[in-house]
Amino acid sequence: MTSLATFIVDKRNLFFLLTILMLVFSAFSRNWVEVESELAAYLPSDSQTRQALDVMEEQFTTYGTAQIMAANISQAEAEALQAQIAGIKGVQGVEYDNTEAHYNKSSALYTVTFDYDEPDEACLTSLDEIRSALSAYDLYVSTELGNAEQEAIDSEVSVIMVYVAVIIVLVLLFTSQTYAEVPVLILTFVVAMIMNLGTNFLLGKISFVSNSVTSILQLALSLDYAVIFCNRCKEEHQNLPIREAAIVALSMAIPEIGASSLTTIGGLVAMMFMQFKIGADMAVYLIKSILFALLSVFVVMPGLLVLFGKLMDKTEHRSFVPKIPFVGKFAYKTRFVMPLIFVAAIVLAFPLSQKCPYAYGESSLETPVLNETQIAQNMIDDTFTSTNMLALMVPAGDYEKEAAILEELSAYEEVDSAMGIANVEAMDGCMLADKLTPREFAELTGLDYEAAQLVYAAYGASQEELGQVLGNLVNYQVPLIDMFLFVCDQVDSSLVTLDDEQTAMLDEAYTQMTEAKKQLQGSEYSRMLVYLNLPESGDETYQFLDTILETAQRYYPDEDVYLAGNSTTEYDFQKAFSRDNLVVSVVSILIVLVVLLFTFQSAGMPALLILVIQGSIWINFSVPYLLDQPLFFMSCLVVSSIQMGANIDYAIVVANRYQELKSQMSHRDAIIEMMNFVFPTIITSGTILAAAGTR
Repeated sequence: MTSLATFIVDKRNLFFLLTILMLVFSAFSRNWVEVESELAAYLPSDSQTRQALDVMEEQFTTYGTAQIMAANISQAEAEALQAQIAGIKGVQGVEYDNTEAHYNKSSALYTVTFDYDEPDEACLTSLDEIRSALSAYDLYVSTELGNAEQEAIDSEVSVIMVYVAVIIVLVLLFTSQTYAEVPVLILTFVVAMIMNLGTNFLLGKISFVSNSVTSILQLALSLDYAVIFCNRCKEEHQNLPIREAAIVALSMAIPEIGASSLTTIGGLVAMMFMQFKIGADMAVYLIKSILFALLSVFVVMPGLLVLFGKLMDKTEHRSFVPKIPFVGKFAYKTRFVMPLIFVAAIVLAFPLSQKCPYAYGESSLETPVLNETQIAQNMIDDTFTSTNMLALMVPAGDYEKEAAILEELSAYEEVDSAMGIANVEAMDGCMLADKLTPREFAELTGLDYEAAQLVYAAYGASQEELGQVLGNLVNYQVPLIDMFLFVCDQVDSSLVTLDDEQTAMLDEAYTQMTEAKKQLQGSEYSRMLVYLNLPESGDETYQFLDTILETAQRYYPDEDVYLAGNSTTEYDFQKAFSRDNLVVSVVSILIVLVVLLFTFQSAGMPALLILVIQGSIWINFSVPYLLDQPLFFMSCLVVSSIQMGANIDYAIVVANRYQELKSQMSHRDAIIEMMNFVFPTIITSGTILAAAGTR
């Protein structure tokens, strides 16, 4: 280690050059990262939501939609705005009437459908034009277009990073012993962060969660490494020149910090065993960030310490961090009492932590600071009855079964309405899926009866049903939508000739039916929209999802049916996370325990550290239950990673220092001295983490 440390310190200019080149490259390459904006993309491939979304993407066109609320307007103004919105380029339709569902408390709610598929950027362009056209009004927009959640997180993380940067500087100034060490620590952090972001593209697509929070978690998990090494170097520098001090400190820090990082990495590796693949995504990118943090501390920081060595000597100041001998004395005096109290707290906290209420969607979360999207959604929900829409997909081809399913679902009190091809009215009370004879079709559309018979015969021939047609053409029945679209294809042919009025009517109906078919009928599946009066989250909602699937499955016992929506996504999150949370806890404990066994080469100390840290995690996760405040399930992963990663570092520093000192002095004095030594390190990173969390 001494030879390696000497090489790193003496070749510091070479490493500075390589670092600068890497930073320049990373400044450009960080823009090459492909970001996945949907959490549902990381659900297991056999989950209901993942399969349903795949079918929807393959079979149907999903047009972009948005809910737009205009506040403080009259009904007359609301009607005028409907026409104004409908006239904007790219708007396919605007749903609005004077009922309480669309006008309430002097506010109007418009459901806007665009001409483009949901992923098409043209939807956002049209939405921006609506915002611009209605800029004089108080507008609140709720939509799933674009990456609103990702953009909100990116924006908030950017603010948090600035906030954290200020906190870091203030805390480091307070806990430092020389002002010049502050830029050394900050440069070390920044180098690791930029190089990590600049290499994300090498691992392929990254989730928007990992892309947004990795830098903060990297700081949280690796802050201790730089502080520990810097403090070790300052300690050696009291007796050695700065170059020699850096070499000795680095040779001692590599195994110590390396062992500490292995426990953190081990805890993250456990996340790779999750069914919900967001865990593996976060684990891979966080492990990479820790490796770059180690690289920066071991390769860049020694050179910076030597470079700033003279300035550090000149800017020494008295320590602002007080000595805390009373903590060590208290710990020693209560050494037989506090462990019992802690064990009792663990025994009480463990069952409570297992009852921690988790939230799987934003609808059930209350945050002290709301972003623009949350404010808009809350305003709409407070003014109008919120809707919870689901998409039910069944095998196509049997309109009678679909009509029966829609009728049965509509009878449930949990369902506001259900819509599909089978119950959409076309004209004069006739549904799109109603089967009509040639005479009925002629009377409905105003087409000549003989022409209708001719068209029916041609349709039968195209469907290879000519025998049935020739045998009983008068009673031959075809679903209205199928015959209507067939007639449209035959216009201007020898089969069908229409006057101008009929052509105009046909064109309008053709457009409506074509759009309906794109959204509700695919080549293999039909899609039905089910609107619930239940919230998106909650056990009652999740149970009713099973009821919907069971209802559809009765009509298609040997075929697959699928259900998609925000509620199904949250339900799948719950089912995956229930298993994953247990697996991650068990695997992380086992991995960290193995690493600690090799580090301390004994069984007692690793078992003690695991008990203390895991006990702290259980106590922490019992708090949401006691406060009856749901915890977002993704927060559980993030918090667990930080708490296990950061606390294991603290524990190793404490344990190593105590073992060094107890051979030189009494156990009482060793505890007191150990507390005085580790307090600046722990208070530095701990304060920064706590301050960042408050934002």
